[in-house]
Amino acid sequence: MICAGRRHLVRTLADLAAQQGIGLQSYLNAAPHKKAGHPAPVSSPGARSLLYDAEQVDAYLTGRPVPPIRSEDDHQEHEADDLLDRREAAAALGVAPRSWNTYKHHPLLTEHMVTVGGVEHWPRGIVHRYRDTRPGRSAATGRPTGSGDLVPRDQVLTRTAPLLDADPTITAADVVAALGTTRNTAQHALTRLRADRVADLVGERPELSPDDAAAALGYPPALARRATVRAVTVLRARRAAPYLADVAAAAHRAGWTTTEAVPAVQLPADDHVVAVLVLDAEHAPAPALVWDEGAGWRTATSRRHPLARGAAVPPEGDGVRYLATGTTPPPAALIAALTA
Repeated sequence: MICAGRRHLVRTLADLAAQQGIGLQSYLNAAPHKKAGHPAPVSSPGARSLLYDAEQVDAYLTGRPVPPIRSEDDHQEHEADDLLDRREAAAALGVAPRSWNTYKHHPLLTEHMVTVGGVEHWPRGIVHRYRDTRPGRSAATGRPTGSGDLVPRDQVLTRTAPLLDADPTITAADVVAALGTTRNTAQHALTRLRADRVADLVGERPELSPDDAAAALGYPPALARRATVRAVTVLRARRAAPYLADVAAAAHRAGWTTTEAVPAVQLPADDHVVAVLVLDAEHAPAPALVWDEGAGWRTATSRRHPLARGAAVPPEGDGVRYLATGTTPPPAALIAALTA
């Protein structure tokens, strides 16, 4: 712990070596900092990078009594400004230091993180504020049922991604604690991220199965089952992308879209690929086209909501018409079917 107001006095082992006019390796070999009477480091026990208080070290080297860093009188008054390293911050939350690697990405903590002597630290008061307000802290089931996400939906993936980078074994409960999402939102985000990364790795190394790729990425089987299923679907969607782009180009040439936009691909229930092509020109033969990897192309009656609930396949009629033959008819055949 770096006591409040003493950040400027922090010294690393390299600083101590330079103070005594020797190289760092020579200092480490001689290890004077381990001799009896030398001031203890201000780092937490077990820390890899040792930090020391310069005032204490200077007193020791000149033969003077080593002064206490802080008196009992000002302990309570200033302790909120003490700087805690990851072990001390984790202890304040009652979690393992490894878990802190997830929690530290919360905006409150990233905003107040400071690096001293090459080591990340957080003010004690900020750590306590996060501890006392973080969602899900008292129950593994996450936030109360019916409560909303604290993170805007369009930011969930980008905010969850660094948590997964820091800990491939992260759980939905960890994301709930770190970001304040609902459990379902956290689980969906982790599944999507893991699936995309498994698909990326399989794309780079086709000899790998999705399960092999998940293992290579450090995803435990129990946490990766849904992701590997989705990864297989993601790979099918990527293979279909050039065909869907050709259809979009054909629709644009027919004058049914104002731009040559690629159809928006969706993966309902993680194991099925559908795509939507909105026909936004006034004289288009339908508001939108929907491609289903199992049922092929059909017209939709709404530009805003072209998919039925849950992406169910609707029966023909009431503005819904199935087009051409097969699931991937040539773009020209699809255009012809629409104009027939």
